[in-house]
Amino acid sequence: MTNTGITNLALAMQCWGQTAPEWVTALAIACDAPGSSQAAIARRFGVSGAMINQALRNTYNGRLDKLEARVRGELMNERVICPVLGEINKRRCIDEQSRPYAATNAVRVELRRACPRCVHRMRNPE
Repeated sequence: MTNTGITNLALAMQCWGQTAPEWVTALAIACDAPGSSQAAIARRFGVSGAMINQALRNTYNGRLDKLEARVRGELMNERVICPVLGEINKRRCIDEQSRPYAATNAVRVELRRACPRCVHRMRNPE
């Protein structure tokens, strides 16, 4: 429930109309879950509460692809095939792209080689 007294799902449908992407609907439903909120979901995804609110309202001016990938990976359980790690969810894919390179870690070395050419690579995952 938003502070305006309507559910997050109703807010998203009102602001996005019939064109609301399925990940926005999943995000709104997660925010409406018992014991949850926009702030709780923001903490869970490592983004600001304002980003969640503006994404639901269709007013966010920045890139939403990172948030979309996290929602699809964590809430919708969408999977990708990583050339290094095998089948992983999209959230982990984004997280792995954001981790710093470590020459002392064989997996990080393999990811550094594979990620730039991967079809799942985001332009700038930060």
